[in-house]
Amino acid sequence: MTKTSTQYDSIITTCRQLFENKMKDYGSAWRILRLPSLTDQIFIKAQRIRSLQQNASRKVDEDEASEFVGIINYCIMALIQIEKGIVDQPDMPLEESLELYDVKVAATKKLMEDKNHDYGEAWRDMRISSLTDLILQKLLRVKQIENNQGKTLVSEGIGANYQDMLNYAVFALIHLEEGKV
Repeated sequence: MTKTSTQYDSIITTCRQLFENKMKDYGSAWRILRLPSLTDQIFIKAQRIRSLQQNASRKVDEDEASEFVGIINYCIMALIQIEKGIVDQPDMPLEESLELYDVKVAATKKLMEDKNHDYGEAWRDMRISSLTDLILQKLLRVKQIENNQGKTLVSEGIGANYQDMLNYAVFALIHLEEGKV
């Protein structure tokens, strides 16, 4: 599990650096996005990954890895929006956004470690395509919860689904780094 923790941190360092650079370029414009908009952004990225996995030809020069990074960062934005709420104008300075980013990652990594303990790192034997499908399944669940105005009878809330998608995307990136398919 130590290897997983180190790999996880390495992936997140890359994602966080991109998030920080985009914050420097664009500020916190993402703060106006409602949760369904963030869900749809993640959905677009996951659908593109699935398309890349199924089709040999591509017309845009971006690979699966960059899309998984996008999923991670959009999930973190969604987790921040759940806590902070949506605003009409960008309102978050860089330092605060990075602090919140780190808090959301720490909680999500802890969830991953707890599940890894219980599941015995079963994800290491999964295919990247299966992780993609699980992300898409979680997205469909989130969309249904959103369509139900957040009300659920027995299922976990939206935040837990974003955390799971984030962790699946990290696992996929670890597989890509290790040359697995």
